[in-house]
Amino acid sequence: MGSRQVTSWQGKNITVAGLGVSGISAARALAGLGAVVTVVDGGDGEGHRARAAELGELGISVRLADAETLPEGTELVVTSPGWKPDSPLFAAAAAAGVDVVGDVEIAWQLRGENAAPWLAITGTNGKTTTTQMLASILKAAGLRTAAVGNIGTPIIDVVLGEQEYDVLAVELSSYQLHWAPSLRVHSGAVLNLAPDHLDWHGSMEAYAADKGRIYEGNTVACVYNVADKATEDLVVEADVEEGCRAIGFTLGAPGPSMLGVVDGILVDRAFVENRQKNAQELAEVKDVNPPAPHNIANALAAAALARAFGVEPRAVRDGLRNFRPDAHRVAHVDEVAGVTYVDDSKATNTHAAEASLAAFEPVVWIAGGLAKGATFDELVQKSAKRLRGVVLIGADRALIAEALARHAPEVPVVDLDRTDTGAMLAAVREAAALAEPGDTVLLAPACASMDMFANYNKRGDAFADAVRELAAESAADTV
Repeated sequence: MGSRQVTSWQGKNITVAGLGVSGISAARALAGLGAVVTVVDGGDGEGHRARAAELGELGISVRLADAETLPEGTELVVTSPGWKPDSPLFAAAAAAGVDVVGDVEIAWQLRGENAAPWLAITGTNGKTTTTQMLASILKAAGLRTAAVGNIGTPIIDVVLGEQEYDVLAVELSSYQLHWAPSLRVHSGAVLNLAPDHLDWHGSMEAYAADKGRIYEGNTVACVYNVADKATEDLVVEADVEEGCRAIGFTLGAPGPSMLGVVDGILVDRAFVENRQKNAQELAEVKDVNPPAPHNIANALAAAALARAFGVEPRAVRDGLRNFRPDAHRVAHVDEVAGVTYVDDSKATNTHAAEASLAAFEPVVWIAGGLAKGATFDELVQKSAKRLRGVVLIGADRALIAEALARHAPEVPVVDLDRTDTGAMLAAVREAAALAEPGDTVLLAPACASMDMFANYNKRGDAFADAVRELAAESAADTV
């Protein structure tokens, strides 16, 4: 991906914070470039020791069970995304005048002279889906690309790899953006903003400011959500290259310099000649999988970034048609006795659950888990008219029950006070009892999963298994 300036890393004493995927990636890369690397981590389990031994064979020092003390001689700290800004290690770095950056910052600095441009995506919800949609569109255009970053493949590995790319679709979390001060992408998008990770950022204002870093120095387009003014405000505040444009996306008819929807057609009034009068058809709503409102918005954002890169309309259509969403994202599981069962276990916060609920009516809603400090009044107020019934699970289900009592007292609620392995099957059976033919039973928990499940994937798998058992029981009853 072009020649690299590596002389500045030779012999530099670098401390890497965290022995996770991104930390190991950074440590390996920097050691390979001649840096003297020490990895620190607070853990000391069997897995930690095994990873430490592997790094030790590469000449990388690893200090376990101590994540607070800055190693002597440290000239730069490279942090994994999840470490909070107020971590003692970073306070020690600040006191010593040592900069702290993240793996994305290192990847940006390691890019070669002819490196592939980055099209970057952030937001509270929809990042992964939109990044994958964008990669699908770029591939349909015949471009060499990959979906990278927060999506799973460490960005440093991509930048230093042998594979050549024309352009990268990069998902970035607020954590990663916080630690990437020199990042300047070709075009960036903020999909939406809702309270999330406030325990990490300290305030909604700080969270939004970190998301807004994705617009800094953009050269072609800053893509924002017309329905979410906070995203447009971030564009206004950004310091961009001369000629960079603000490009909106909307589920309604688009104005000039926007993408939107007209009579079931996704249209572009931004990257066309005479955008005051003309619009370019890109795809049909039915080309979006699934065609839920929030996912159509994702598709429009992906299309805007692709069009900013010069992709032709046909590739937008073909890329959206080729795209298949990951599991547990508004995934149709089955239809049993005329009731549709949908798994959106990935809806781990209220904003995501609201978008999911807006796609169906009437709904029997399965919700609950770890609230992470969230409140549910606004979600229930907006969704109440869609609800046939609610089944509550998990540690913080009482918070949702209280919101339902205040704003939807007429909706039947089943409070399921159990966390054993059969709890999800019980929840699905309760939901089936509340549902009528034509309804949707929707798992959109609005909460994290770790009170009952290892992760949202396991929660979604349990839901799908329960639905399949219900379907088998129903089929047996009809024989």
